[in-house]
Amino acid sequence: MSDTAPPTVANAAAAGPEQRSHAAGAARYVRAAGGRGGALIILFALIVSFGVASEDFLTTDNMLNILRQYSVPMILAVGQTLVIVSRGIDLSVASTAALSGSVMSVAFSHWGWAEPLALGLGLATGFAVGAFNGFVITRFAVPDFIATLGTFTAVRGIALLITDGFPVPNFDKAIEGRTMPDSISTLGADSVGRIPLIAFVALACVLLGAFILGRTRLGRSAYAIGGNPDAARVSGIDVERAKLKIYIFSGVLAAIAGFMLAGRQGSANALMGEGMELSSIAAVVIGGTNLFGGEGRVSGTVIGVLVIGVLSNGLAIVGVAEFWQRVINGLIIVLVVALDQWRRRAIRRAEA
Repeated sequence: MSDTAPPTVANAAAAGPEQRSHAAGAARYVRAAGGRGGALIILFALIVSFGVASEDFLTTDNMLNILRQYSVPMILAVGQTLVIVSRGIDLSVASTAALSGSVMSVAFSHWGWAEPLALGLGLATGFAVGAFNGFVITRFAVPDFIATLGTFTAVRGIALLITDGFPVPNFDKAIEGRTMPDSISTLGADSVGRIPLIAFVALACVLLGAFILGRTRLGRSAYAIGGNPDAARVSGIDVERAKLKIYIFSGVLAAIAGFMLAGRQGSANALMGEGMELSSIAAVVIGGTNLFGGEGRVSGTVIGVLVIGVLSNGLAIVGVAEFWQRVINGLIIVLVVALDQWRRRAIRRAEA
């Protein structure tokens, strides 16, 4: 028996470091092409395409319109980012926004509460829904999807009960002279110069979410839980408490989104924001957050929201029928997520 290794084995061993170098380089390119980078490329491509297709797209008025329309989804998506990073999902964010906005409006215009108290009640409503979600998920081990799906339905029902199914203020019940709190009307509908104030509210929520996820113990816990809940628990993280806080944060941001939506519309109703829960999830995933937890950034979510906003706005401007807009939006979201999953598998293979 010869002591010399078989040629194929010898060649593989000799080429090992070089192959590993090529694999590492490939992994870097694949990683750079995906996540926030991939979403940014898609956003740039959409802007250029629609800009060429219609001279009305790249106008200042239209850009500000996109900013105004998608500030509320941006706020919802920030909270959703923390939830998904921690390996959860919150289907109740839009319903919570509708309930919180409706409760705030009813308390102010129908019950005659002072503005600070009405706003506090609306925020407390979002806090309570988030706490309920977190409690059910952590205490009774109900899957996040099922728990928040139930809340999604129940919360809409509560909002309908509180408003009697009518927009608020309902002038048959409203106290004379009371419509919407001044601060909410101002933030939701007014502008500084030409920039809508609602965009500044969204920016504040983005900065807060980015700070929590990137600079606080809760953010580090979210990544650890999303990566491996059992390992996080062994390392000393109180997984149940962290998840409860994350869902509360999502609920409070949903309440703020509900306030802004009511202020922008000039009234609140139990059905406002329908479909935004799915848009928020899509934006988070398009922005590079792993739907299975452990990876993601708020900055990526911002890009994801802008991708959805630019796509919807651009399709409308170039004259695509609304029904086809829905089809194209859905297919592009599926395509982006499929490409992102392919990217993650390619990275794992290249790094193996």
